Amino acid sequence: MISSNDLRPGTKIEINGSPYSVVEFQHVKPGKGQAFVRTKLKHLFTGAVVDRTFRAGEKLPRAEVFERRMQFLYREQGTYYFMDMETFEQVEVPEEVVGEAGGFMPDNVDVKMIFYKDRPAGVELPIFVNLKVAKTEPGIKGDTVSGATKTAVLSTGATIQVPLFIEEGEVLKVDTRTGSYCERVQER
Repeated sequence: MISSNDLRPGTKIEINGSPYSVVEFQHVKPGKGQAFVRTKLKHLFTGAVVDRTFRAGEKLPRAEVFERRMQFLYREQGTYYFMDMETFEQVEVPEEVVGEAGGFMPDNVDVKMIFYKDRPAGVELPIFVNLKVAKTEPGIKGDTVSGATKTAVLSTGATIQVPLFIEEGEVLKVDTRTGSYCERVQER
């Protein structure tokens, strides 16, 4: 059991037999009445986000989740294939479970796979990944508006906003938490 006062982003709890991850939380102490905790919770399987309020100090069941280090191998027809780094078993994960993370997963990247009752429930990517620009409009010489961006399609199929000077074929460092461009990477 975990107290509602100890909720933090990423904490996994169980509500009505379903696993949820805390996305946001806010402790509220009104002038009158009892303090409470306002939360946004994301269902681990469906990805649905719900708002829930708990009394301060309320005991909640902790979701029994565990993580395993996996390597992403490839994707095929809505299914992602991963290899367990300890047992070398292959695990098939449906696209719904991988979610938005699929757009930022290059082949052979190491990830943390979250399991709930021996069933894959989500994927945690490294904070930064290097991805190649597959398609973008060419930059126009002399177009130097500060902070201006354009759309770029990455090798994984994800679409992000990049500065005007970025060209096709360049490798970019991308923040997987926000899906945003960080910097260009020199290929070795």
